[in-house]
Amino acid sequence: MSPPLAGLRILDLSRVLAGPYATMHLADLGADVLKIEHPDGGDDTRAFGPPFVDGLSTYYLSVNRGKRSLALDLKDESARATLRRLAARADVLLENFRPGVMARLGLGPDVLMAANPRLIYCSIRGFADPDDPRPAYDLMMQALSGMGVTLTLTLHPPESRVRRPPSVGPPSPTSPAA
Repeated sequence: MSPPLAGLRILDLSRVLAGPYATMHLADLGADVLKIEHPDGGDDTRAFGPPFVDGLSTYYLSVNRGKRSLALDLKDESARATLRRLAARADVLLENFRPGVMARLGLGPDVLMAANPRLIYCSIRGFADPDDPRPAYDLMMQALSGMGVTLTLTLHPPESRVRRPPSVGPPSPTSPAA
Protein backbone atom coordinates (compact mmCIF):
# COMPACT_ATOMS: atom_id res chain seq x y z
CA MET A 1 0.00 0.00 0.00
CA SER A 2 1.34 3.42 -0.96
CA PRO A 3 1.68 6.20 1.62
CA PRO A 4 -1.29 8.61 1.56
CA LEU A 5 0.64 11.54 0.04
CA ALA A 6 2.70 9.54 -2.48
CA GLY A 7 3.09 11.51 -5.70
CA LEU A 8 2.46 14.90 -4.06
CA ARG A 9 5.22 17.44 -4.82
CA ILE A 10 6.04 19.97 -2.10
CA LEU A 11 8.42 22.93 -2.43
CA ASP A 12 9.68 23.86 1.04
CA LEU A 13 11.11 27.38 1.15
CA SER A 14 10.88 27.58 4.92
CA ARG A 15 13.51 27.89 7.60
CA VAL A 16 14.07 27.15 11.28
CA LEU A 17 11.05 25.35 12.80
CA ALA A 18 7.44 25.98 11.81
CA GLY A 19 7.74 25.31 8.07
CA PRO A 20 10.33 22.53 8.23
CA TYR A 21 8.28 20.80 10.93
CA ALA A 22 5.12 20.97 8.79
CA THR A 23 6.82 19.69 5.64
CA MET A 24 8.58 16.94 7.63
CA HIS A 25 5.12 15.55 8.43
CA LEU A 26 4.16 15.73 4.75
CA ALA A 27 7.34 13.83 3.85
CA ASP A 28 6.54 11.27 6.56
CA LEU A 29 3.21 10.72 4.81
CA GLY A 30 4.93 10.05 1.48
CA ALA A 31 5.09 13.48 -0.19
CA ASP A 32 8.15 14.33 -2.27
CA VAL A 33 9.51 17.37 -0.41
CA LEU A 34 12.20 19.51 -2.03
CA LYS A 35 13.72 21.94 0.47
CA ILE A 36 15.05 25.10 -1.18
CA GLU A 37 17.98 26.59 0.75
CA HIS A 38 20.37 29.48 0.26
CA PRO A 39 23.73 28.28 -1.12
CA ASP A 40 25.62 30.12 1.64
CA GLY A 41 24.96 27.92 4.67
CA GLY A 42 21.39 26.86 3.95
CA ASP A 43 18.76 26.79 6.69
CA ASP A 44 19.95 28.66 9.80
CA THR A 45 19.39 25.53 11.87
CA ARG A 46 22.18 23.65 10.08
CA ALA A 47 24.50 25.53 12.48
CA PHE A 48 22.37 25.22 15.67
CA GLY A 49 24.30 23.13 18.13
CA PRO A 50 25.91 21.26 19.60
CA PRO A 51 25.13 18.43 19.20
CA PHE A 52 26.14 17.72 15.62
CA VAL A 53 26.14 14.48 13.62
CA ASP A 54 28.50 14.34 10.65
CA GLY A 55 28.73 18.14 10.71
CA LEU A 56 24.95 18.71 10.73
CA SER A 57 22.97 20.03 13.65
CA THR A 58 20.70 17.45 15.24
CA TYR A 59 18.10 20.23 15.45
CA TYR A 60 18.22 20.57 11.65
CA LEU A 61 18.12 16.80 11.18
CA SER A 62 15.16 16.43 13.52
CA VAL A 63 12.82 18.55 11.37
CA ASN A 64 14.18 17.92 7.87
CA ARG A 65 14.12 14.15 7.52
CA GLY A 66 12.80 12.64 4.34
CA LYS A 67 13.50 15.71 2.19
CA ARG A 68 15.71 16.43 -0.76
CA SER A 69 17.55 19.75 -0.83
CA LEU A 70 18.41 22.23 -3.56
CA ALA A 71 20.55 25.34 -3.09
CA LEU A 72 19.18 28.42 -4.88
CA ASP A 73 20.10 32.07 -4.36
CA LEU A 74 16.69 33.62 -4.96
CA LYS A 75 18.26 37.04 -5.48
CA ASP A 76 19.65 35.65 -8.75
CA GLU A 77 17.27 35.72 -11.74
CA SER A 78 18.36 32.30 -13.03
CA ALA A 79 17.62 30.78 -9.61
CA ARG A 80 14.20 32.47 -9.57
CA ALA A 81 13.53 31.06 -13.04
CA THR A 82 14.43 27.60 -11.72
CA LEU A 83 12.04 28.05 -8.82
CA ARG A 84 9.25 29.19 -11.16
CA ARG A 85 9.78 26.01 -13.25
CA LEU A 86 9.65 23.87 -10.11
CA ALA A 87 6.52 25.66 -8.86
CA ALA A 88 4.82 25.08 -12.22
CA ARG A 89 4.98 21.32 -11.50
CA ALA A 90 4.48 21.43 -7.73
CA ASP A 91 1.31 20.74 -5.78
CA VAL A 92 2.23 22.83 -2.72
CA LEU A 93 4.69 25.62 -1.98
CA LEU A 94 5.27 26.45 1.68
CA GLU A 95 7.30 29.47 2.80
CA ASN A 96 7.80 31.45 5.99
CA PHE A 97 9.65 34.55 4.80
CA ARG A 98 8.70 37.91 6.26
CA PRO A 99 5.64 39.40 4.49
CA GLY A 100 6.46 40.86 1.09
CA VAL A 101 9.76 39.05 0.52
CA MET A 102 8.41 36.55 -2.01
CA ALA A 103 6.46 39.27 -3.86
CA ARG A 104 9.57 41.48 -4.06
CA LEU A 105 11.43 38.52 -5.58
CA GLY A 106 8.66 38.09 -8.17
CA LEU A 107 7.67 34.78 -6.56
CA GLY A 108 4.46 35.76 -4.79
CA PRO A 109 1.28 33.69 -4.95
CA ASP A 110 -0.20 35.83 -7.73
CA VAL A 111 2.74 35.05 -10.03
CA LEU A 112 3.23 31.38 -9.18
CA MET A 113 -0.48 30.50 -9.08
CA ALA A 114 -1.07 32.23 -12.43
CA ALA A 115 1.40 29.75 -13.96
CA ASN A 116 0.02 26.82 -11.90
CA PRO A 117 -3.61 27.38 -10.81
CA ARG A 118 -3.70 24.13 -8.82
CA LEU A 119 -0.71 25.21 -6.68
CA ILE A 120 -1.48 25.48 -2.98
CA TYR A 121 0.61 28.43 -1.75
CA CYS A 122 1.04 28.37 2.03
CA SER A 123 2.65 31.27 3.89
CA ILE A 124 3.33 30.66 7.58
CA ARG A 125 3.25 33.79 9.73
CA GLY A 126 3.79 34.23 13.43
CA PHE A 127 1.37 37.13 13.81
CA ALA A 128 -2.35 37.47 13.08
CA ASP A 129 -1.73 40.45 10.79
CA PRO A 130 -0.34 38.87 7.59
CA ASP A 131 1.51 42.12 6.84
CA ASP A 132 3.30 42.35 10.21
CA PRO A 133 6.97 42.57 9.17
CA ARG A 134 8.44 41.09 12.37
CA PRO A 135 10.06 37.66 12.34
CA ALA A 136 8.46 35.26 14.82
CA TYR A 137 11.18 33.32 16.54
CA ASP A 138 10.24 31.40 19.71
CA LEU A 139 12.17 33.69 22.07
CA MET A 140 10.54 36.78 20.56
CA MET A 141 7.08 35.25 20.97
CA GLN A 142 7.84 34.44 24.61
CA ALA A 143 8.98 38.00 25.25
CA LEU A 144 5.94 39.57 23.57
CA SER A 145 3.51 37.31 25.40
CA GLY A 146 5.13 37.65 28.82
CA MET A 147 5.61 33.88 28.91
CA GLY A 148 9.40 34.25 28.96
CA VAL A 149 9.22 36.21 32.21
CA THR A 150 6.69 33.77 33.69
CA LEU A 151 8.77 30.73 32.78
CA THR A 152 11.98 32.38 33.97
CA LEU A 153 10.47 33.32 37.32
CA THR A 154 8.88 29.94 37.94
CA LEU A 155 11.45 27.53 36.50
CA HIS A 156 14.69 29.03 37.79
CA PRO A 157 15.96 30.01 41.24
CA PRO A 158 16.43 33.76 41.85
CA GLU A 159 20.21 33.68 41.30
CA SER A 160 19.85 32.39 37.72
CA ARG A 161 16.74 34.15 36.43
CA VAL A 162 18.55 35.61 33.44
CA ARG A 163 18.58 32.22 31.75
CA ARG A 164 16.50 31.73 28.65
CA PRO A 165 13.38 29.67 29.37
CA PRO A 166 12.85 26.42 27.51
CA SER A 167 11.25 26.52 24.07
CA VAL A 168 7.48 26.52 24.23
CA GLY A 169 7.30 23.89 21.49
CA PRO A 170 6.36 23.79 17.84
CA PRO A 171 4.84 27.11 16.77
CA SER A 172 1.07 27.15 16.53
CA PRO A 173 0.91 27.65 12.72
CA THR A 174 2.71 24.34 12.14
CA SER A 175 -0.10 21.81 12.44
CA PRO A 176 -2.69 23.69 10.35
CA ALA A 177 -0.05 24.30 7.64
CA ALA A 178 0.57 20.56 7.26
